[in-house]
Amino acid sequence: MAATQEDHERCVVWLDVDNTLYSASAGISHAMGERIHAYFVSLGLPDEEASKLHHHYYSQYGLAIRGLVRHHQIDPLDFDRKCDGSLPLEELLKPDPTLRALLQDIDRSKARVWALTNAYHTHASRVLRILQVDDLIDGIVFCDYSDPNFSCKPEPEFYHNAMAKVGMRDPSKCYFIDDSRANVEAARRLGWGHCVHFCERGLLHVEGGKPKYIGSDIHEEEDTSGIVAVSKLEELRAVWPEIFKE
Repeated sequence: MAATQEDHERCVVWLDVDNTLYSASAGISHAMGERIHAYFVSLGLPDEEASKLHHHYYSQYGLAIRGLVRHHQIDPLDFDRKCDGSLPLEELLKPDPTLRALLQDIDRSKARVWALTNAYHTHASRVLRILQVDDLIDGIVFCDYSDPNFSCKPEPEFYHNAMAKVGMRDPSKCYFIDDSRANVEAARRLGWGHCVHFCERGLLHVEGGKPKYIGSDIHEEEDTSGIVAVSKLEELRAVWPEIFKE
């Protein structure tokens, strides 16, 4: 559907999904890390090499699957079925009425609300449905695993494609929150006007297959370049007051 003139005048709120719309304490990153590691091993890689490559591909490409597709010619949809698709999300997540109220309070005459995820659409839709906020999301921009040359955050092409998808011409009207600082910084470099890093500092999660305390690599004195950090989504009411109902 083509964007209308009214759409062009409204800003877009871009919401990352995993470890942003729900807390890292849900343990999904741990479960996902185990499945991705098992996938590397299933390719015939020794355990130690599988761990090293998993972290290397995540660090280099933003997603382990990008490295697997590029260097091992795997079927990304097979990866999705065996990794994201096998996650016991119904056991790890539950409806979030606080999140629902937050999204309901966004003034839709001023803003459209889209999910912006590095997952495939099936996983993102499943998460949104379990959280019971799927009806409050206008659409999902996702990594199209059906295309072997798919782009992902933090690659500029992914952000450009997202803007084109919603008919957004002015990056300064983009509001964006993500738990990956690299993804937020990439958006900021492209001129996205309102960028927030969701940082549950001190929580242990798995990143690129390795356990890591969130925020352990971020120092308070660093130049944030206009990027605001929050530890709870409710803080967005104070950070972005102009898009919420009065």
